[in-house]
Amino acid sequence: MSKKRKVTIVVENRAGENGIVPEHGICLWIETGDSKVIFDTGQGGVLLNNASVLGIPLDKVGHVVLSHGHYDHTGGLKALLPESGNPKVYAHSAAFRPKFACNLYGQGNSIGMPSSSLKSIQTHAGEVVFTERPTQITEGLFVTGEIPRVTDFEDTGGPFFLDDRCTEPDPFPDDQALFFDTSEGTVVLVGCAHAGIVNTLLYIRQLTQGKPIHAVLGGMHLLSASPVRMERTIEFLNRLDPDILCPGHCTGNSAMAELWEAFPRKFIPCYAGRSFKFN
Repeated sequence: MSKKRKVTIVVENRAGENGIVPEHGICLWIETGDSKVIFDTGQGGVLLNNASVLGIPLDKVGHVVLSHGHYDHTGGLKALLPESGNPKVYAHSAAFRPKFACNLYGQGNSIGMPSSSLKSIQTHAGEVVFTERPTQITEGLFVTGEIPRVTDFEDTGGPFFLDDRCTEPDPFPDDQALFFDTSEGTVVLVGCAHAGIVNTLLYIRQLTQGKPIHAVLGGMHLLSASPVRMERTIEFLNRLDPDILCPGHCTGNSAMAELWEAFPRKFIPCYAGRSFKFN
């Protein structure tokens, strides 16, 4: 008998169910039988509420995977980890470095992992697993680790730096994605895709020996993408021909509109409360 893997959007910029609260961030719940995994945690302001409304047992989570070290993906660790049973936390080592966004005046604002989240990891995590390379989380569920940059049109998606003077660009070696196989192809879950959504999918295709992509779900950080980048991203996705395209979080409204227009039969709106089942 085939196992079904269920993915539920717990935190997202948009909410589509009664009682669910939106928040700038993303958190996905992945379950297969007794296996319970959290991918990112949002900022932390709505995680417990949304999980309660959706009937998600946070005390059963065994694995927490972080896509990268920004606050809107790691801030919920403070709320999550005390409620859970000392899960393993998976992250690239660079996720724990200070991170800054540069404003128009050249000033850096801290956007890295909050100190409260770091303290919660130290206090409540059963183990921290550094994921520089592809790593199996549970049976059939993998995280990419660091993603090679091979395209000439993708960048990190914004003015991100490792210092508050905005002199050292952040190359985001910590950006990583989750993926798993289904009877219809590979399902890819992305937090922000700072490595580039095309780079991400190319790498996962390499890791899976060229298996078709069935679904892509999550943040694609195209809100500041140039027309050339959007055009080439759409061209690549058209060649890849996924069955489901569910962009959210940092993808950007304009980019989502372009993706919806380009893939009207594949595009599914991304909002907290929505869930998917895969064989």
